[in-house]
Amino acid sequence: MKYRRLGKTNLNVSVVGIGTWQFGGEWGKNFTQQEVDAILHQAKHQGINLIDTAECYGDHLSEQFIGDYLSRNDREDWILATKFGHHFHRNFERTRHWSAEEVAKQLDSSLKSLKTDYIDLYQAHSCTDEEFNNDELWTMLDKQKQAGKIRHLAISLASNVESNQTDKATEVGAEAIQVVYNRLDRSPEDKIYPSAIKQDLGVLARVPLASGYLSGKYKPGATFTSNDVRSRHDRIETERTLKLVEEIAYHEVPEGLDMASWALAWCLRHNAVTTVIPGCKNEQQVISNAKAADLDMVSIEHPQNLS
Repeated sequence: MKYRRLGKTNLNVSVVGIGTWQFGGEWGKNFTQQEVDAILHQAKHQGINLIDTAECYGDHLSEQFIGDYLSRNDREDWILATKFGHHFHRNFERTRHWSAEEVAKQLDSSLKSLKTDYIDLYQAHSCTDEEFNNDELWTMLDKQKQAGKIRHLAISLASNVESNQTDKATEVGAEAIQVVYNRLDRSPEDKIYPSAIKQDLGVLARVPLASGYLSGKYKPGATFTSNDVRSRHDRIETERTLKLVEEIAYHEVPEGLDMASWALAWCLRHNAVTTVIPGCKNEQQVISNAKAADLDMVSIEHPQNLS
């Protein structure tokens, strides 16, 4: 495993982390604590030290799985990132909660679920500019930092195009951003990454496998079960994506190289990116994801011929 400094947080994070949206039950599988334990144990064995979660991956369900694991293992070995701003309801619906008072309650609920006294990276989760431009919120969060409940603040961006929140990150005390970035979506390269580099912000690249489409497992014509979040994607757009992935696999992925590992290394090739946080459903996927750290980053090109 390789490690990079997460911007001015000065946290050294593994270049491959663990995304945990799947633990909330929206990716076609309901997890047990034993399965989560095995995934996180394997991640640690691979040298991974970053876990990314959120209060609304289930109703704190993902956090609870992680917290149970951490309560029986060494919390200090992990860099723990979670998010705020939403509440999960049945049928995969979420409501938005952004007042300073509501977020303070969310923070305490996350700390309880995670069974920890502090969160390493506390992220505003896909907020609108109106929700973001709230001095009372950021003042409250700064006080929570001073109290030791939060080590660092960050912004998990809703938009891959608009750089307004990234541009104001330092102003509100955020030291890192999280953004969707993968071979199918390069839009952060235009405005967001230059701003992040200028401010020395750490960058977590989420959805680096494009919701699994870049895993190489799915061919044109593939369908997804009703309890898989991908079944709610537009069918025509899904088919277009699968055909593009097939082209990318043929033209860009070296023969014999696992496409998922290649796709993660592709993201890490950009000098703004600190770490990628792919999801995983089992130990083998953890091992496969971790292999991206061993690839020669210089040899992974960013071609312009396909889009």
